[in-house]
Amino acid sequence: VKLAITVLLEEPPKLVVSGINMGGNLGICALYSGTVSAATEAMIMGVPSIAVSLDTYENPDFKPAAKFTRKFIPQLLEKGLPEGVVLNINVPAVSESEFAGVAITRQGKSRVIEEFDCRKDPHGRTYYWLAGEMLFEETEEGADCVMIAKKYISVAPIHFDLTHYPSLDKLKDWKIEL
Repeated sequence: VKLAITVLLEEPPKLVVSGINMGGNLGICALYSGTVSAATEAMIMGVPSIAVSLDTYENPDFKPAAKFTRKFIPQLLEKGLPEGVVLNINVPAVSESEFAGVAITRQGKSRVIEEFDCRKDPHGRTYYWLAGEMLFEETEEGADCVMIAKKYISVAPIHFDLTHYPSLDKLKDWKIEL
């Protein structure tokens, strides 16, 4: 994205669409996602952007997600996005007729149950393969992971100020010294 915007293109694009990738970027996964990161880079450079993910790793059919994205883009370009916001769009891996609708969502709560598999490469060197699964701890309506499970397309406005503002004043009272 940086290379395209700063070197390859004569002028910045009107929109960056990152994806459509396999595997949902729901809950905490959004922090690890290259798809979301590419959209974030565009946003940092002042270009509106969206990340689009299909919630499957098996037998993907990208057509319903592509059709939705193509239909959504004109409205996005007309209305615009708030400064510093990326839309993280997750599409359930179902046929278009099975979509329950579109839900404006928030990032759900989740965590990764990590497992490390010790392996050997062809030269006998040890390496570790990160495996595991995502555990969604969210049950409230309106969370991305809950709505995708109910076959809604999830549209979550996200931003990347990771500051925990309630802690600022508390930390100021700590009298941290050199």
